[in-house]
Amino acid sequence: MAAALRALTILTGAAALWAQSPPAQPPAGMLTPWEIAPVLQEISGHGARLADALGRINVRSWIDHGAPEAYLEQWQSAIVQAKALAETAGALARTPEKLSAGLDVLFRIQALETMVGSLEQGMRKYQNPADAAALAALAAQNGVNRSRLERYLVNLAADQERQLQVMDSEAQRCRALLIAPSQPSRKR
Repeated sequence: MAAALRALTILTGAAALWAQSPPAQPPAGMLTPWEIAPVLQEISGHGARLADALGRINVRSWIDHGAPEAYLEQWQSAIVQAKALAETAGALARTPEKLSAGLDVLFRIQALETMVGSLEQGMRKYQNPADAAALAALAAQNGVNRSRLERYLVNLAADQERQLQVMDSEAQRCRALLIAPSQPSRKR
């Protein structure tokens, strides 16, 4: 009974201290969720524009002119990836503190950049160099936003690690207090 009362007292005290602490501020240099949300919306819009541009490419005519069939599969995959990027980045803009979703968006951007680079080479060889340059220019428009997202995710991960360390040390401290032998009350 005494141990339970002591545990309840410790938890009540910890809750009171937590409630009195000021709201957590992001580390210096880290974008806040409301600052990264517009960047994610821009990434989403870029994904949609890229999907539209990719949809206008006629890869079947490339194959008729001797291009490898692999371009067709890569082109289809790039369209799917661009549409998924638009969707996932838009969803992440509503909850930007989700690290796993942020990594998903970043990995989609990187995969899409690789596929678009390959399709651009195919366009230069089998279609029109000017169209390839336009696709490359469109793809490059997302570079600044990708860099901002990368920095945000690194800072978010570091901040979450720091918070986990603080929670772990507090849990260890509370556990030590609960396990410590109780002091008998002194009678007067």
